This record gives sequence, structure tokens and C-alpha cells, in this order.
Amino acid sequence: MSQPSNSKSMTIGESGLAVVFAVTAFLCVIAAAKALDGPFAFHAGLSALASLVAVFCIVNRYFDRPPELAPAEINGRPNYNMGPIKFSSFMAMFWGIAGFLVGLIIASQLAWPALNLDLQWTSFGRLRPLHTSAVIFAFGGNVLIASSFYVVQKSCRVRLAGDLAPWFVVVGYNFFILVAGTGYLLGVTQSKEYAEPEWYADLWLTIVWVAYLLVFLATIIKRKEPHIFVANWFYLAFIVTIAVLHLGNNPALPVSVFGSKSYIAWGGIQDAMFQWWYGHNAVGFFLTAGFLAIMYYFIPKRAERRSIPTGSRSSTSGRSSSSTSGPARIICTTRRCRTGRRRSA
Repeated sequence: MSQPSNSKSMTIGESGLAVVFAVTAFLCVIAAAKALDGPFAFHAGLSALASLVAVFCIVNRYFDRPPELAPAEINGRPNYNMGPIKFSSFMAMFWGIAGFLVGLIIASQLAWPALNLDLQWTSFGRLRPLHTSAVIFAFGGNVLIASSFYVVQKSCRVRLAGDLAPWFVVVGYNFFILVAGTGYLLGVTQSKEYAEPEWYADLWLTIVWVAYLLVFLATIIKRKEPHIFVANWFYLAFIVTIAVLHLGNNPALPVSVFGSKSYIAWGGIQDAMFQWWYGHNAVGFFLTAGFLAIMYYFIPKRAERRSIPTGSRSSTSGRSSSSTSGPARIICTTRRCRTGRRRSA
């Protein structure tokens, strides 16, 4: 009687990512050797190191895991993927503490200028954007990514789409934060409020954000819950709109592919109008729509009320993702909701 084979092989995602990161490490080493300025050389070296670490982690994970990947369900219940969520939640706390600490330092510098230490890396002008970006994009961004991955799994009743893709999103986003933050200290900036990172950091963020959108959409597409909950519409509006804002505000042309300096594709009043559009909508969709999605899921849960889902083909679902009509729309306040049987996501 033949025994079942316990042999295993790398998945397409594992082998593909390992090859991509190996090639990226090689290219980054070349970029560091040919760099025209110190900050670019530092970031190229940092990227090479991060790529090699990524290859090691992928290969090490392959040897440690069982032959079969984690099942989507266990005993008929969804086997939720909480690893990336825990990582992103931890990083949110880490960046939050770091951002608040830098905020305290720059506030103290206004009262005691000697705290600038007469060093370019610790001057108010370089620490101020570090503070705002750490609090908004590092702390807030990790909160939004972690909560969106949690809510979309729970409300769709399926495991998060992808095996390594969710990890690529959370780790890749935090690497962008690291490159952007160290760039501020080194004087690498586009001099745009809330959009300081230079062209190579923006390019990396674009790749990560596309992966984020695909993971979120793929999870919704394979859902077991027939309806799409309101929170997921708000998360989707946040992800798509931030992508549009990022692409519209950052079409930069690098002076050299081996240097950190770039110039915007257009200048003058056009650049000013785009920056105004970007800044206002970044507040509206990063600091509002995404956090409204958190409210629309967790407030009803804490209040022990039913979250009302919207039909996936209903015209009201589109309006829900673009309006802020308050929690009354999503909390069933009657003794028994008439829109269907009670579900607890």
C-alpha cells in the first residue's frame, strides 16, 4: 500500500518573490556603487539589505512550513490570517510612540532653540515633517491597514486573499516609512506638505499600494457573506482615492536614476493646484474615510448592535462610500432588524 507523499515545493508566490527580491538586491548594490549623492547611496544600500533579508525570510519560511499551506477553513469555520494584522498593529504602536516623541522634541525646540543641537539632522526643519509623517502615515496608515485586513476577513467570513501578499503589503509599507523618515533626516524631500518623499520612495509605495488594493478586492470577491458591509465600502473608497491622489500629485522626473533629486513633471500654478487638491483630499480620505470605516464596524460591535450591510448591487452602496451620514445609518436601533436575519461578523 503506497504512502501519501510528504514532499513539498515552493509556491509560485514564494519562488517569484524570492527571485524578484534577489534581483532587486543586485540592482540596489549597483545603484549604491553608482550613487551621485550620499542619501541615495544609503537608501540603495538599505534596500539591498532589506531585499536580502526578504529572500532569507521567504526561504526560511518555506523550510519551516508544512507541505500544505494554511487551509482557508478549519472544521467549516474560516481560518483567519491574523499574522499581518498583529504585525501592523505593533508597528502602529511603535511609530505612534516615535512620532509623539519627535513632536515633543520639536515643540521643546521652539521654547529652547539650543535643543536643535546645531546639527542639520536634528534641526526643527527636518524633524517637523518627520513628526507629521510618523503620526499620520506611519501610525495612522498601519492602523488603517491592520483594521481593514481584520474587518474584511470578519465581515466577508473568509481568509485574507493571498499567502505572502498580505505580508508584502504590511512589511513593504513599513519599509516605505523607514525610507521616507530617514530621508527627511538626510535632507531628501520634494518640499511638498504631506508628500515629501522623493521619487524612488514614491515608486515603491505605488507598488505596495497596488498590492494592498488587490488583496482587499480579492478577499471581497471570494466572500461567503452575500452582502458587502458599509465599512468595506469606506475602506475601498480610502484605498482607491489615496492611489489616485498619490499618482496625481507625484509625477516626478529624476535628474538621474542614481540620484535622489527629482523635479515635478509640471510646475508653477499647476503644481500648486495639484498640491491643494492632494492635501485637502488626503485629509478627507486618509484621515476621514478610512477611520469612518473603523467606526462603522467596531462601534456597532461594541454597542452589541447589528451592522447593516449594503447590497453589492444597490445604488445606495455607492452613496454610502462617499458620504458621512453618521453611525445611525449602520446601527440597527429597533428591537429586531427588518432587513434580514441577525448576523454577527
